[in-house]
Amino acid sequence: MPDALVVSGAGPYVDPWHDFPATSARLADIISGLGYTVDVTERVEDALAGPHDTKLLVVNIGNPADPRPQDRMDAAAGGLARHLAGGGGLLGVHSSSTSLTGMRQWPEILGGRWVRGTSMHPPLGECIVSVTAAKHPITQGLSDFAVVDERYSYLEVRPGVRVHCEHYFEDTVHPLVWTHEYGGGRVVFDGLGHDVGSYDAPGQVQLVERSLRWLLRQL
Repeated sequence: MPDALVVSGAGPYVDPWHDFPATSARLADIISGLGYTVDVTERVEDALAGPHDTKLLVVNIGNPADPRPQDRMDAAAGGLARHLAGGGGLLGVHSSSTSLTGMRQWPEILGGRWVRGTSMHPPLGECIVSVTAAKHPITQGLSDFAVVDERYSYLEVRPGVRVHCEHYFEDTVHPLVWTHEYGGGRVVFDGLGHDVGSYDAPGQVQLVERSLRWLLRQL
């Protein structure tokens, strides 16, 4: 098994706004560039239900337009729980926070979610991502950085998560990147990553690299 498995949006998990094959390939390049083995799969529900012995799952998917069969969602939830209980890591990227609405455990696993009718983002554009004062191996020594991306805003963040990056919009500070531990495993949510341009920002790449190392317990 590879060290990491990138679960890429396909089939029901695509949408008109995100090029999942491109962003998943870029994420896989970053992972392999750190010396880890990585595969990319578009069999979203099968991969979540049976991650087997991979050490890290990267979830980069959209939200299905129609509800998915509940037995498929239950199997995916069970697979995620086993993965994390075994000490595995989970990186949820960007629109993954909008997805898996049929899995009641997903917001708790991820540490938050996109709330329909409340969450939104301003138009794609350059912004400053601010690194919070919360001490953590992922952000130790990192500075604020500029990136061209969508800034997810008004997300629901569950109690107990640690917010490490945020942005300022409409006189409000909004969390963009957070960590927590769930069921014995480590979880990072990175709200950036709308398109491959996000990974042209050195600060974002450095943040992803450090997140991956932490999730793989190398940091």
